[in-house]
Amino acid sequence: MLIEVKVPVLSESIAEATLVSWHKKQGEKVNRGDNLIDVETDKVVLELPAPQSGVLCKIIKADGATVTSGEVIANIDTEASKSAETPNSVDDNSVSASDETEAALDKQNVDETIPMLMPAARKLAEENNLKAAETNGIKGTGRGGRITKEDVQAYVNSKGRGVADTSSQSISSVSPSVKITTGERVDRKVAMSRLRMRIAERLVQSQSTAAILTTFNEVNMQSIIDLRTRYKKTFEKEYGVKLGFTSFFVKAVIAALKKYPIINASVDGNEIVYHDYYDIGIAVGSPRGLVVPIIRDADRLSLAEIELQIADFAKRAKDGKLTIEELTGGTFSITNGGVFGSMLSTPIINPPQSAILGIHVTKERPVAENGQIVIRPMNYLALSYDHRIIDGREAVLSLVAIKEALEYPVSPLLET
Repeated sequence: MLIEVKVPVLSESIAEATLVSWHKKQGEKVNRGDNLIDVETDKVVLELPAPQSGVLCKIIKADGATVTSGEVIANIDTEASKSAETPNSVDDNSVSASDETEAALDKQNVDETIPMLMPAARKLAEENNLKAAETNGIKGTGRGGRITKEDVQAYVNSKGRGVADTSSQSISSVSPSVKITTGERVDRKVAMSRLRMRIAERLVQSQSTAAILTTFNEVNMQSIIDLRTRYKKTFEKEYGVKLGFTSFFVKAVIAALKKYPIINASVDGNEIVYHDYYDIGIAVGSPRGLVVPIIRDADRLSLAEIELQIADFAKRAKDGKLTIEELTGGTFSITNGGVFGSMLSTPIINPPQSAILGIHVTKERPVAENGQIVIRPMNYLALSYDHRIIDGREAVLSLVAIKEALEYPVSPLLET
């Protein structure tokens, strides 16, 4: 019986996706639930599991293909017992799909077949006559430590030998096209991933459709540092998560948004949409690029619940496991360039939101207090806002409210 493998249903905001790389070859045996291929949208990478066990008898859409919801990309024969001969087989003979036969072939052809090599990477390795001893030494940057084509190409380039990869690529492919000029001078063109293209599109959209201004202030972080130092051990013991700084900023932001609702609003044509809830986006770095997962109803969460969500977001962003729903919506965002050492920046609004808070590195600096110069741990805050609906008064006062909430926190916040 032939089973169709279809692209999963994408959200309404996503028109199409890209097939990243097949994990199974045509003619290979698959088990139900095996990840057949990664499907990249402009927000997340989805794993597409095999709907039934059998043999992947036909791949209809190749790596790098652009697909839409429900599109058929492969067929699985549920009655086949072993894989058929394919161009990508390890030798000229038909290969049995049983684990024992595959293991034997892998052992016999160890120079040609490296388990962690992605198909495109294996092909490039073969073109450059790389042996197992060499490919085993290449550090894989793909998911689960897999060795990608880029990893192999970088190794070849570092050795100053071999054949550069110049194969044509889909616009959504992440494989590089390398042009060798003279000597060791190499230019590499790498097509943007779908996520990177979406980030670029949204940032340009934000700057071209909103009247963005940024206001700044500084905050003395001593009270938060003292509070965190006092409670961090008991907090981690009780809740199983470290007490960071971001949860305090989330709480401070919510306090300001409640005082100045326009900061939490958005523009819809000629109307202003006021949101009576607080869905706070937290910018998180990932191997694929910057993503902004949303903490829903953040005003109803305790510091511990916020920290748990942030830790979970960070882990799953690294593994590419965030869902489309978790990256959709939001009424206000927070971005922390301070973790990378940034002292000051002007963050760009995440549309359709109307404001974003930029946090920066906390440094001990000389400040004046009561006519005296003292050293305090200071952090520069930046609030970028859409001047179409937010006046300077509300922007400045809301940032002052964030500053005051951080400089004069109360310990019961740890229990709310």
